[in-house]
Amino acid sequence: MNYWLFKSEPDTWSWDQQVAKGAEGEEWGGVRNYQARNFMRAMKVGDLGFFYHSNIGKEVVGIVEVCRESEPDSTTEDPRWDCVMIRAVEPVKVPVTLEDCKTTPALKDMVLVNNSRLSVQPVTADEWKTIRKMAGL
Repeated sequence: MNYWLFKSEPDTWSWDQQVAKGAEGEEWGGVRNYQARNFMRAMKVGDLGFFYHSNIGKEVVGIVEVCRESEPDSTTEDPRWDCVMIRAVEPVKVPVTLEDCKTTPALKDMVLVNNSRLSVQPVTADEWKTIRKMAGL
């Protein structure tokens, strides 16, 4: 299993909206960055990810699961863009902020800390464990 982080502006698509989609999940469409697209192409059903509110809050607020592997993005006719489908698994007990991540030595090499603009990014197993612990899970 691999781990990921999905970033969304909560005024565009929030954790509550993701939860409301239930077991069906939601297509993670609209991503127009080749690196982020390639990460989605590498995802497998069952992979887990952090749901991160960007811009407002800048914090991990929940856990999601990939429930459909990469397919063409329905938000465009351009065949270069793919996306996965994700569903909410559980909220965190304590949101983990970007500042928390930046001040935690075990997360110093995390993509979020070093390239906070990338909307879909990998998370190592050790980073996953560290953030889950910080989040009260």
